[in-house]
Amino acid sequence: MKWFCAALGLAILSPAIALADGAPRDQWGRAGILSSANKVDLPPITLSSGMPLSEAPWVLTSGTYYEFEIEGDGSAELALEGSEFFRAIWIDEIVVNDLEIRPLGINSIEFDDAGTMEIGFVAIKPGQYFLRIPGTTGETQRVDITIE
Repeated sequence: MKWFCAALGLAILSPAIALADGAPRDQWGRAGILSSANKVDLPPITLSSGMPLSEAPWVLTSGTYYEFEIEGDGSAELALEGSEFFRAIWIDEIVVNDLEIRPLGINSIEFDDAGTMEIGFVAIKPGQYFLRIPGTTGETQRVDITIE
């Protein structure tokens, strides 16, 4: 009976083991999905009173590692919200003043003073998302994001 259970378990896991060695992974380094071969730098988001957040929407690919900076100029207390987007990605780290934070998830971020924050993440769930300044409705106060 034990032999049968072991054989059944191996038969069930065999497809997963075969799928784990897909073609794209062969091009990655030892870090796998976090490898530099799988990394894309996005344009920064600028938090400044009365200025647009970004020049163009983002189109992301699921499974790709992305990094972007958020630059606050201190002209006003400004935040970014986008809970749906933050739930559709896996956040590797948030870097503030050379301090690395590895959160389980976030809902929003806020800048009280001038500064820079860098976020590294893997896009996971395809769909339409946004990051925006809370309470605003203008198109320049949001970044539209598509994960394909």
